Amino acid sequence: MARERIKDWPEEERPRERLIKFGPASLSEAQLLAILLRTGDGSSAQSALGLGMSLIKQFGSLPGLEAASPAELCAVPGIGPAKAAQIMAALELGKRFLSEKGGMKTRFSTSQEVADRYIPQMGNFKKEIFRSVLLDTKNQILREVTISEGSLSASIVHPREVFNPAIKESAAGMIFVHNHPSGDPTPSPEDIELTRRLVEAGKIVGIKVLDHVIIGDRRHFSFRDENLL
Repeated sequence: MARERIKDWPEEERPRERLIKFGPASLSEAQLLAILLRTGDGSSAQSALGLGMSLIKQFGSLPGLEAASPAELCAVPGIGPAKAAQIMAALELGKRFLSEKGGMKTRFSTSQEVADRYIPQMGNFKKEIFRSVLLDTKNQILREVTISEGSLSASIVHPREVFNPAIKESAAGMIFVHNHPSGDPTPSPEDIELTRRLVEAGKIVGIKVLDHVIIGDRRHFSFRDENLL
């Protein structure tokens, strides 16, 4: 069976030509992947578009694709190290763009602004990361500090480790951000207890805890929005 060739399709159906004519928003994820991959599986009749569709089917979504390891990508028929590297590089560029775009506005007014900055960075981490965001009197970022990596508990995240950097930076306020690898940002009892302890410690040292935002899969939970601070 001859391999299906995209160049033999009608022009309006070819992903690259369609992008040029109608813009990238008019294409599906599989079509965008087809442009990125350029060629299909040489050992079968599958086109680049078919390969893109296989990737979306295998990993379920772009976040699922982004979370895949090189070995998992290469396990998809037609994907070798070169194509896996292309996919990973493109997704990383997208993440960095979103991160830089979020960084253009470093003054936080709402939990959604916090989520917009950190979901691209932390939404697909496979382990819990706890960060403190140090703010000046205008709620602009002074510094971001990673406090812990791994399971989150009051014994691991100690107030001394949290507030020492804030004191050194003369921070006026802080926002805590951590992720839930499960994708569900609902706080656990441990999250609630830890937040309570940190808020109390902040009162003692004179640094206000403005929020604790938990990052999930394209969702977030704000302690301030839920009146839990």
